[in-house]
Amino acid sequence: MTQFEDLLGTDFEGNRTDDVDDVIYGSYDHASHRDRVPGLVALLGDASASDRERYLACLALVSWGEPAGYEAVRQATLEPRAVPWYDLVMDRKFSVDSSYGQFSEAAADSRELAGEKNSSDLRVETFRSLIRIADGEYFEEKLGDYLEEVVVRACLPDIHEVVIRGLGSIESGARFRFDLATQLVDLANSVVPVDEELAVGLVRRILQAVPADRTMAHAVTAVRRAKGPAGQALAEYLSTAGNAHVRSLLFDVA
Repeated sequence: MTQFEDLLGTDFEGNRTDDVDDVIYGSYDHASHRDRVPGLVALLGDASASDRERYLACLALVSWGEPAGYEAVRQATLEPRAVPWYDLVMDRKFSVDSSYGQFSEAAADSRELAGEKNSSDLRVETFRSLIRIADGEYFEEKLGDYLEEVVVRACLPDIHEVVIRGLGSIESGARFRFDLATQLVDLANSVVPVDEELAVGLVRRILQAVPADRTMAHAVTAVRRAKGPAGQALAEYLSTAGNAHVRSLLFDVA
């Protein structure tokens, strides 16, 4: 049995399995997952291991709230396309790498374990690093919706900066292989519970640059989360500018 099979190809009852997700997420019910952490750290740093094995080792460590996993993701975001597993996990819709979306989801899932392991601050910093590359890397709708309020408050300047930077790229005519405008709207939506006027202002600016049906549909989330006049004004704009699908989503909110 290989090192990888020992670590992520064997469940916590000692049975072989081909479902790595079962092992990663089954750890939440098994404190013994901690026994596998040193091996996963070693696998992550092993340049002779396959790209897939190193990626899954990192994903497991992040999911388990381990500092080594958080730090690996933070380092990866310094040069997002230089990691060995880049383009290993591909999104079917846009045919682009979606590994950072997977890491965002794993960081979101690690909230409880991070609390137990005193790594919550590192978790927030991991989200900060992911947010900072959201104007260039695809997150498969697994960033904005995964940020709880405490993370948004800590990372608000970063969210604002990356939305403005991404918007500037769109307005300059830069071309992207994925739907950046909608991804930026999702990020702006996360700000609504913290600063409704700022969030809605960002959403409106994005929609002015890209008044696309999909982007407008995602902007309905801001209306759903809003409680004040800014949200109502956005709802009125979407009702006028949006298509039948957007109006149906607004109807559900009402």
